[in-house]
Amino acid sequence: MGPLDGRTVIEIAGIGPVPFAGMLLSDLGARVIRVDRTRPGAFGAWSEPRYDVIGRGRESVALDLKDPRGVDAVLRLVDGADALIEGFRPGVAERLGIGPDPCLARNEALVYGRMTGWGQSGPLADTAGHDINYIALTGALAAIGTADSGPVPPLNLVGDFGGGALYLVMGVLAAMLEACRSGKGQVVDAAMVDGASSLMSIFHGMAAFGVWQSERGANMLDGGAHFYGTYETRDGRWVAVGPVEPQFYAELLDRLGLDASDWPHQMDRTGWAALRQRVAAVFRTRTRDEWTELFDGSDACFAPVLDLAESREHPHMVARESFIDMDGVAQPAPAPRFSRTQSRVQGPAVVAGADTRAVLSGAGLSAAEIDALVRDGVAMAS
Repeated sequence: MGPLDGRTVIEIAGIGPVPFAGMLLSDLGARVIRVDRTRPGAFGAWSEPRYDVIGRGRESVALDLKDPRGVDAVLRLVDGADALIEGFRPGVAERLGIGPDPCLARNEALVYGRMTGWGQSGPLADTAGHDINYIALTGALAAIGTADSGPVPPLNLVGDFGGGALYLVMGVLAAMLEACRSGKGQVVDAAMVDGASSLMSIFHGMAAFGVWQSERGANMLDGGAHFYGTYETRDGRWVAVGPVEPQFYAELLDRLGLDASDWPHQMDRTGWAALRQRVAAVFRTRTRDEWTELFDGSDACFAPVLDLAESREHPHMVARESFIDMDGVAQPAPAPRFSRTQSRVQGPAVVAGADTRAVLSGAGLSAAEIDALVRDGVAMAS
């Protein structure tokens, strides 16, 4: 099992970054118990759990948190947990009775991870939003896209997953490590606006130094440079190049058959637009796969732009076993990798309430108590 083997995390079911964080913690070896709602289909549940890739590796207990008995059951689970993660708006967990105070009162070593878009405080804390809104406020969205396209949503990678789930997991793990020393837990306030802003750190430094412009497509790393971007090939597909270093840049030009003796210096921005047109014209003379073969083994920082299915079949990804198949669904393998405590997927996603009886029994509830909860609709057992 992974490095978190023996740790228990309670995940209050939600959408976006919280389930992704739960998947990561499960892949790392933690026992993750997801507290689902008793209403089937809550949070847009998948009709077939096997397609819910980020829901993999959990046990599910379905409870009505608007009933005091459901709340008590969650608090019983907290007694034996190392961490709890939730993604409610500020104040909701408190109103339900499962906020930090009652949880830490029962288990002082508990790490209580809170995931929101705007954070637990600030003028926008209580307002609704989604990934695109959070990254819009951080400057990240404004920097992504071309000069003509306007801001382009980068899927929900920057807010939900990069600035959200990954920072939540990092905070929870750091707090768990500290709790090993102090014996005391704490609250982790993970906000997507904070995480996405943190991801933009290097660009704040570049802007202060005067080497980053606000205009999209005018900078080295946003597609403005002819040596860092994507190009369409003869068959309508795309390739990506990024030889920033001079020796790699020279190899790119050599492979393209371009003589740069009369070109402006690589970092001379005034020449980028014209040079991009010249490079684009060359890339249009061959297919993507022909260019891939021509650049094979080179240091020109070249890669074909692949779709999801192609990525799974690429020889490098196959050699590294970067994808696995679970119940007929191809999906990414756990990351990162460990030399000794190897991570693994603990199983496919399950329907809400699949483990209600076993989980509640393990928390100390009697069979009669569990039967009463199920009979009264406070718990759901699939």
